[in-house]
Amino acid sequence: MEETNVKLRIKNWAKEDRPREKLLYKGVNALTDAELLAIIIGSGSKEETVVELSQRILQTTDNNINQLGKLSVNQLISGFKGIGEAKAVGIVAALELGKRRKISEIAEKKTITCSIDIYNYFHPLLCDLGYEEFWVLLLNRSNRIIDKIKISQGGVSGTHVDSKLIYKEAISRLASNVIICHNHPSGNNHPSAQDDEITTKIKNGAKLLDMSLLDHIIICDGNYYSYADAGRFND
Repeated sequence: MEETNVKLRIKNWAKEDRPREKLLYKGVNALTDAELLAIIIGSGSKEETVVELSQRILQTTDNNINQLGKLSVNQLISGFKGIGEAKAVGIVAALELGKRRKISEIAEKKTITCSIDIYNYFHPLLCDLGYEEFWVLLLNRSNRIIDKIKISQGGVSGTHVDSKLIYKEAISRLASNVIICHNHPSGNNHPSAQDDEITTKIKNGAKLLDMSLLDHIIICDGNYYSYADAGRFND
């Protein structure tokens, strides 16, 4: 009898092993990353099941969902056979929704107590960017979040910061404390001379307006630098 190498399609799998059915029967926590991605993608091809396609995509990012979130629609389309525009858009949208959920969860806490709170708040916004952005977080006297404002956007190596815009936003929202934050796309979280200069300038200006600059956080993907934690505000 001649052997055949015919793959079982997902519809022929046991119900409890199909990603969608597995989610319904066993709950979302029972699914692997590949199975969750397979549900987003929806279908595979004649050559591979949607789960196999998902596994192949994840393997190229070392099974790191955060790295997958850095890929653009065009990169997904050009990098993976079986991924067209609709599937690529679905992947990008789903991962962006996950980032926004994380931000919402942190925002619900409302109160900033330490540098890791600031990092967790801004990391989803800044971790995937290939250019610098500068943000200010406005707080009341109890360090509860009033609002976050993007002050500027620049290139890979820097962005211009107008301190007057920070004071304007803080005064208009009656903020008592401010935190500034920006990212380093290079991955080097060490502050530059320019970072030191703008930190000192904003800190001194805030004092004149009866406000306090609590910290300046430099965010990279997976690590950060805190001026407050480094003892740079102990004066």
